[in-house]
Amino acid sequence: MDHLDPTQQPPQQPRQPGAQPALPTQQRLIGDLRQVIENAEDLLNSTDRFRTGSYQSARDKLAQALAVANEELERFEEAQLARMIAATHEANVRCNDSTGEAKVLRAFH
Repeated sequence: MDHLDPTQQPPQQPRQPGAQPALPTQQRLIGDLRQVIENAEDLLNSTDRFRTGSYQSARDKLAQALAVANEELERFEEAQLARMIAATHEANVRCNDSTGEAKVLRAFH
């Protein structure tokens, strides 16, 4: 399975005039992955009573895929957080934010 590199900034999508700005690709990917994980966990929980033959094999495969999805989600979220921290730091330096208050305000602006 090919993995997307979470350390790379996603490409910007072109905007239509008057259109609402689209969520960045990375944000959508993280949201979609969270939803898939939640649905897979629900499916595993609701099929817990099926423990024979092909059901168990399918459940095992789903549990394995769920573990991989959780690891990927963690990688994406960590990379996204690192980019946000770096961007905030760059803005603090560029704008000469010297106080803690100024840095916090810049981070949440």
